Amino acid sequence: MSLLVGRLGLAAARIPQMDRHGLIWLERGGLTVEEGTLRFRAAASEALESGDYAVPYQGVSMILLGPGSTVSHDALRLLARHGTLLAAVGEGGVKIYTAPPLGPGSSAVARAHARLWADEKARLDVARRMYAFRFGRILPHREIEVLRGIEGARMKETYRIAAEQHGILWQGRRYNRQNPTGADIPNQALNHAATFVESAAEIAVTAVGALAPLGFIHEDSSNAFTLDIADLYRAELTVPLAFSVAKRALADPELLLERALRKEAAQQFRKQQVIAGMIDRVKELLRVNDSSRNT
Repeated sequence: MSLLVGRLGLAAARIPQMDRHGLIWLERGGLTVEEGTLRFRAAASEALESGDYAVPYQGVSMILLGPGSTVSHDALRLLARHGTLLAAVGEGGVKIYTAPPLGPGSSAVARAHARLWADEKARLDVARRMYAFRFGRILPHREIEVLRGIEGARMKETYRIAAEQHGILWQGRRYNRQNPTGADIPNQALNHAATFVESAAEIAVTAVGALAPLGFIHEDSSNAFTLDIADLYRAELTVPLAFSVAKRALADPELLLERALRKEAAQQFRKQQVIAGMIDRVKELLRVNDSSRNT
């Protein structure tokens, strides 16, 4: 495909399904409908070469529309008619800004989620499996408060070890919601990184059609299950991401911490296929599979 540098290409290529879960990532272009076909006219980006692409929306669960993109009314109408979800997201999925209130074509995942959550024993079993993912084994304890305490102690040690590995002075986890910028650089970095990982988890929960308010460990938040999923990645993803960029920020006072973290998170999410992994983890926890819905 011969394309002019700096201009939109004229070739009409077809965007393949970019993810086996039915996710398509688009950025830096316009999503429109032409003669009944959903099209994306893209400028050059990391995700796509510049060009005019047909989007196979009929076999797609969710379109993730990244920065620098627009969407027409006709495109929204076409997606709604076919039950294809659309979400505006940050680069790499580090933010989720909006998603239409259109559920997946089947309620199977939501019903499985509700059944597990409503049964006290099943709810505790799911929580214990979540802790098992973090510890590498099923703990014998069956009291949720005891499990939370063990996890809290584990995270304190995780912070200490990560800080030591990155050569960062660590004085403990401190966060004042009334003054988030008042924390030291490592704590600010952890706050930003946690927000980005939570956004990725929200995309995964939305794509699967699970029930965000019904958490198995978190309880009061309206996105409690999203927080549950994000926490599964705290030690392996959130903390290393935060401390690696915090080290750079401490060495370079001119570095914009939030921006640097956002870019690094986007790269890590793509490289590690974080959202795809979260989708698989949600399905595993809720004991559903691809036959439950088209993801």
